[in-house]
Amino acid sequence: MRSLSEIETAVKRASRAVGFSWGNSEEVGKSVRQLELFGLKGIKNLNQYYKEKETKKFEDLNLISETNETSLEAYCPIILGISFLDQIKTIENFKTIKFKKVAYPILFLSFLSRASEISGKKIHAVFDQTEILLNLNVNISSNFFNQEFPEFANEIEIKFIDNKDNFNDLDWNSLYKLAEDTFVEESDSLKQGAAGAGLTDND
Repeated sequence: MRSLSEIETAVKRASRAVGFSWGNSEEVGKSVRQLELFGLKGIKNLNQYYKEKETKKFEDLNLISETNETSLEAYCPIILGISFLDQIKTIENFKTIKFKKVAYPILFLSFLSRASEISGKKIHAVFDQTEILLNLNVNISSNFFNQEFPEFANEIEIKFIDNKDNFNDLDWNSLYKLAEDTFVEESDSLKQGAAGAGLTDND
């Protein structure tokens, strides 16, 4: 079994070989490593994309707006992903972000996962009819994992989810009341033994 470090290095070098800068190649390496860590077919899809890239001129999207639609070939998922990361502080304030025609969207998915970590917010993404929840680059939740990811997405819709508790005040107060049973009333002996330098300092 290949190590994640080996995967990242090979992807970075292969990406440079097909024409991406070293900086962009490094980003691809990190993203494909993450896909493989999550059990998604990053290497397979990257290989297929690079073969298709030899004969097709995929479109780059450098400035992302709320609605993005290519006029010719589908968007390059790598440049799209890098642009998304670069502009995260701006686009996380958009209500909804839409992309029309994205090639090999699973490659773009890995950049979205990393964007979730940078923004500190979960991301809800819909790839045509497939719903995906990206949770701060810790996991990717979807009911699509047992299927082959499509080579082409007609539309991708993305929403950032504001952070909020999954419980109400009543549940929290009830739990906290139980926790209070473990609290120990502070005594003079506890105060003297509390953390601190004390009477001696070894530094």
